[in-house]
Amino acid sequence: MASSSAGIVTGLVAAAFVTIGVLAHQASVTTPADLGPAHATVSPAPGAVKAPRDRRHPDALPAGSGTGERVVYSVDDDRVWLVGPGNKVRHTFAVTPGSVDPAPGAYTVTSRSSRITGSDGVLVEHVVRFTSAGGVAVGFSAAVDDAAAKPDPDRPTGGIRESRADGDAMWEFATIGRPVVVVR
Repeated sequence: MASSSAGIVTGLVAAAFVTIGVLAHQASVTTPADLGPAHATVSPAPGAVKAPRDRRHPDALPAGSGTGERVVYSVDDDRVWLVGPGNKVRHTFAVTPGSVDPAPGAYTVTSRSSRITGSDGVLVEHVVRFTSAGGVAVGFSAAVDDAAAKPDPDRPTGGIRESRADGDAMWEFATIGRPVVVVR
């Protein structure tokens, strides 16, 4: 009788673990893209002038894009810079913007998701969100199939797409609370 009871208890414990695992998975894939209001560290400057660029080095970090460790995103140039200690650019890369652009200003990374379906229906990974615009979450992500994104102008999406390799670099660098500076 004791061995029969032990088998029943073992089965119940195993079923409980499976149930917890299924519920945890469901919660991770149904987490909303925008977990709450984004908080800008300074007020975005509507109509801000374009940050000065080094014409001889178009990939150079824009002047006036802040100081310290940060992510810099140029809306006009569709380019990102990951800036480390000493204002040194650790990595820079081109991106494909969504149909909704963030306003110029200073933000912080507010949430991250390792893998979700984007608002455009594409499976994406390494999602790093930093604000919202017009009710649409805005952040960086990489398509799992590494396909180049072509945003649908009729469907608002704030996904700023990067390659998977660049997405890996962003994921490692842009943790919760990391500053993100958006310039023209």
